Amino acid sequence: MKNDGIYYGVGPLMYTPAYNETIAQNLINGKFGSDFSLSFCLEDTVNDKFVKEAENQLVKSVTEIYDARQKKEFALPKLFIRVREPNQIIELTKSLGNSIELIAGFIVPKFSLEVFEWYRNALLTASEIGKKKLYIMPIYESKFLIDPRKRIENLFNLKEVLTEIEELVLNIRVGGNDLSNYFGFRRHVDESIHKIKTIADVFSDIISVYGMDYVVSGPVWEYYAGENWEKGLRNEIKDDILCGFIGKTVIHPNQIAVVNDAYKVSKSDYDDAKSILEWDDGSIKSVSGNGTRSRMNEVKTHGNWAQKIMYLAEQFGVKE
Repeated sequence: MKNDGIYYGVGPLMYTPAYNETIAQNLINGKFGSDFSLSFCLEDTVNDKFVKEAENQLVKSVTEIYDARQKKEFALPKLFIRVREPNQIIELTKSLGNSIELIAGFIVPKFSLEVFEWYRNALLTASEIGKKKLYIMPIYESKFLIDPRKRIENLFNLKEVLTEIEELVLNIRVGGNDLSNYFGFRRHVDESIHKIKTIADVFSDIISVYGMDYVVSGPVWEYYAGENWEKGLRNEIKDDILCGFIGKTVIHPNQIAVVNDAYKVSKSDYDDAKSILEWDDGSIKSVSGNGTRSRMNEVKTHGNWAQKIMYLAEQFGVKE
């Protein structure tokens, strides 16, 4: 299990097209707050014919934010760039110059064993150019996950090489919509993706292989308005948490506050986690009823859960 709060701190990750001309001023003016992360997307949201224009606008936006911060202090979310090929990582780092200081890392779509080495080398080169630690968040959404006969082997093979840069892997992310698209699935506002057994099996295998060593983030929820969209999002996050996911990709500012609230730790979980982590190791007991005598706390079997709860409480807060 990851033992540093930074890996739990991505929270809601909102995508914006890299060509968005208003995002810089929106961030400077604090329009969306700062309790989320933001990704400038150069992949699916950008027409293949206009990638260069989108890159130029991205550099302009980040530079504008950087220049504004030289004049006044203001809160910013963690900023990431979703690229479409490895060389963009190096070229954008060069183009951003000093403003690379604002970028936490890069998001890699359709991550697989075949592209790992290219992205690893690009990330390490960019870190040298930018003179800072840059993180990576690979997205698991490619067809190598589909065949159940080979999936576990493929996941372990990819994990083995990923160990080389494990410290730099902030999150593993999953492409729920991309995986669903292979089968022609699309969930409605009252349906959790975890109820789609075919996709849930893929998620389960990813958590089984990666969940003990990495933070794995939940899939995007595509509803942000209309009847019951918030209820549907909360229900899916409840399933996310139960299945081992932390954080979620969001596509609209409306979703940010909902995700943050849904990930708040309950007071009872917080109290139990604190009690477990502060257990008197000189005591003969390693198991005891909790403070309200409503469930059993066992230091040997609830230790990892307790540590995770404390990291989540630090990031999202405690719900009274």
